[in-house]
Amino acid sequence: MTIRYYEKKDKQAWDDYVMRSHDARCYHLTGWKDVIEQSFGHKTWYLFSEDGRGSINGILPLVQLKSQLFGNFAVSLPYFNYGGLCVDSAEIGAQLAEGAIRCAKENGVQHIELRQNMPIDIGWQVKTSKVSMSLPMPPTPGALWESFPSKLRSQVQRPIKEGMSAVLGREELLENFYRVFSVNMRDLGTPVYSKEFFRCILRAFPESSWICTVSTKDGQPAAAGFLVGFKDTLEIPWASSLRQFNRHSPNMLLYWTVLSTGCEKGYRSFDFGRSTPGEGTFRFKEQWGAKPVQLYWHYWMKNGQKLPELNPRNPKYRLAINIWKRLPVSVTRLIGPSIVKNLP
Repeated sequence: MTIRYYEKKDKQAWDDYVMRSHDARCYHLTGWKDVIEQSFGHKTWYLFSEDGRGSINGILPLVQLKSQLFGNFAVSLPYFNYGGLCVDSAEIGAQLAEGAIRCAKENGVQHIELRQNMPIDIGWQVKTSKVSMSLPMPPTPGALWESFPSKLRSQVQRPIKEGMSAVLGREELLENFYRVFSVNMRDLGTPVYSKEFFRCILRAFPESSWICTVSTKDGQPAAAGFLVGFKDTLEIPWASSLRQFNRHSPNMLLYWTVLSTGCEKGYRSFDFGRSTPGEGTFRFKEQWGAKPVQLYWHYWMKNGQKLPELNPRNPKYRLAINIWKRLPVSVTRLIGPSIVKNLP
């Protein structure tokens, strides 16, 4: 086999491989390479393997993140729940992993993180603290509704009784989505992505990305989610609601709307995103009938250092998070994107 770097001329062959591979996720598509480069300006290394006939039999997309604050490292893929190796055999995976290590050493990278939805045997350290939450989807919204317990159905009906309504769309809903998302991120103490990041996704995937918003009876956005479809799975990578409307449960109407839309569009699985077992978001997703699917994040560490902890639960960032929660939203929208671009 031959290991090569991706070039523009390889786009069709790469994406064809993704579409026929059972293990691929949407983030393996080359469109995400364009989104990341345009939105964040990061250097990307996309490696692939070819057999003796010149056909692709394995891929590994990597993004280099480099900053004085967080260090120099590579992730497959940052900002999303999935990525990593997608290969026809363990041997091909090992060869691509070795290629990634060579590339890392040439670029002064301290560690590599592969976000796998299944274990891989390449001798790297692995974290298993996160799961994704997956719900099988019936053919019709009616069948889905009947599968819910009465308590859940009453929670969905509550915001409707309060005059709230949900709508699905694309760029025309971006302003409302971003208004809710940026406030929610500030309240969580997390720097916010730029609005242009989401616009880039919508334009890169016009047939498989949507926004859903829930508004009050007087038109104020109260909850919003961003949807991405791939093959038979619909995913909600980002969802937010405003605390001031929590008593009306707009997030329940949001999730019912996207779930019923998924049924109507023919998706057979709904991915609620990643969670830590036992925590609040895990229990929220579990009430809809979602079941945990183990995630495997594999690490190569230069010189055998400790595994990285670039997450809000790291005590190292507690003070910064508390300060961020007190900033005006206008300030967080201004400076957040330059910080979050280096947080995977």
